[in-house]
Amino acid sequence: MVLSFFSRFFRSPPSPPPAETVDLPPKQVRWGSVSITGNFRENNEDRFCIDPAGRFFLVADGMGGQSAGEKASAMAVELISNKLSQLVDFTQDDEKQVCENIDKAVVHANGEIMALSSVNPDYHNMGTTITMLVHIGDSFYVAGIGDSRVYQLRGITLQQLTTDHSITQALLEAGTITKEEAAKHRYRNVLWRYLGSKEANAGAKAFKLAFERGDKYILCSDGVCDGASDETITSVLQSQPDPQAAAAAIVDAAHAGGSKDNITCVAVFVE
Repeated sequence: MVLSFFSRFFRSPPSPPPAETVDLPPKQVRWGSVSITGNFRENNEDRFCIDPAGRFFLVADGMGGQSAGEKASAMAVELISNKLSQLVDFTQDDEKQVCENIDKAVVHANGEIMALSSVNPDYHNMGTTITMLVHIGDSFYVAGIGDSRVYQLRGITLQQLTTDHSITQALLEAGTITKEEAAKHRYRNVLWRYLGSKEANAGAKAFKLAFERGDKYILCSDGVCDGASDETITSVLQSQPDPQAAAAAIVDAAHAGGSKDNITCVAVFVE
């Protein structure tokens, strides 16, 4: 009787009901793009490529004057996009293999650009930057050579994901100049590594980044950064729900801000 009496007060609490599982829809990626010549150039040496299935996004900014810069950037996006389509298995997120294949695509394009530059006087010393996002599963692979950039806006924080291969950036990293001095430095647009140089044979040093719903990314030529501050880019990305409208607004802001280069922006939103 005593055990029966106390058991009514000290028996184990009932087990909680099993947690409900909710199948979330897969993350979706949407994009938009704008590229303009601007007011200070006669031709547009920028090129971009967006895979129709959203598997990769490329931006290139050519150098060399006359038609050489246009040729180099056009070669870069064509050769790299073709190699990515051939080499990368977009159904298998094998980080080591994907990074190796991105490097192979970049090195192949670099070799072709250097070869044409050496045999055709019209394209002597031509070169181009390249920056990219490669989309596999719920991840992006980020890579860049030169000073075209990839930015990520996550929440309220804008982050530059790529590193500029400019003399100014090298001086900044060495502590020789300050960030404020770098913004106006006379060598800020002088590159030591780009497609068309031996240094690019080391590859693009791609890395993997898991993305989240609400992330917003842009790929851009330095014409964007020449006229639009980080604060302006952040404000546009926060206020624009549509990637095409965001790309257009960023290009407009850079143009209005006095950019003296071609201006190209590809916006990629994760939903």
